[in-house]
Amino acid sequence: MIDPMTEQSTPAPSPPGPFGPGLAIASHRGFGKNVEGWPENSLPAYREALRHEVPWLEVDVRRTRDGGLFVHHWPSVGVDDGRFVSDLSSDDARQAGLLALGDLLEVVPDGVGVIFDVKTALEDALLKPSEDTTALLLPVLDAQRGKRPVVVTSFDPASLLFVGEELPGVPRGLITWISFPMRKAVPAAAHLGVEVLSVHWKSLGPNGTDSAPHHRPAGYAIDIAHRAGVQVLAWSPPMGPAAELAAAGVDALVVDDVVGGLALARGLGARGLGARGLGGSAGRG
Repeated sequence: MIDPMTEQSTPAPSPPGPFGPGLAIASHRGFGKNVEGWPENSLPAYREALRHEVPWLEVDVRRTRDGGLFVHHWPSVGVDDGRFVSDLSSDDARQAGLLALGDLLEVVPDGVGVIFDVKTALEDALLKPSEDTTALLLPVLDAQRGKRPVVVTSFDPASLLFVGEELPGVPRGLITWISFPMRKAVPAAAHLGVEVLSVHWKSLGPNGTDSAPHHRPAGYAIDIAHRAGVQVLAWSPPMGPAAELAAAGVDALVVDDVVGGLALARGLGARGLGARGLGGSAGRG
């Protein structure tokens, strides 16, 4: 048990889930966000991540108006192109330089894990659950889970519930917004029944958004998640905080510095310490 006065305990082992043992590393938006020479969510960027033998890819998924699925983070095509992806045809999206999801998956070797980050469109609110972005992804998930580890993540809890109903056994992850407090995120993920909680790295400590005067240490929050049956993924940490989060017990990191992230995971393994073994005491409050 956890002593609430000292917040110390023997850390719970990571629960069953898509990540582990050890620290799982996923490349963010191809070969990282804003990495010089590697355009985000481009096929060359993903190929570069694969060349470094990254075990997981994080893949943003958006739909076009005709039901095509493309790998793109923002709802619009780009800074100088104000068209929204959900307004484009699949041909328009290709001509705009967007990467089709199918084209990416063709080059991903079997066994490399994929985190499918469902980016729901505003217009999905007008569609039946059987017609929206998540529904379009279901056949892809079904086909891919026979080839590799997969996780489907979303900010939309209804999306995750729908996947659970239609494809039981596919791991799901609730994404929370930047600096969203763990005291709210962990119970939400546990009560939704999802396997993963995907949080921005600043959620795991004091930050300028969450003005609560006191925070539980990162290791304490992660340990509570593990005891509730939820693995924890942190996204976009710089390498310094990434090492602290690994020490606090996170199960996975989505990183922009792919080389640094892989080196961190290898270092933990070389010392015989996965993220589990380093426990909760090293997390920042």
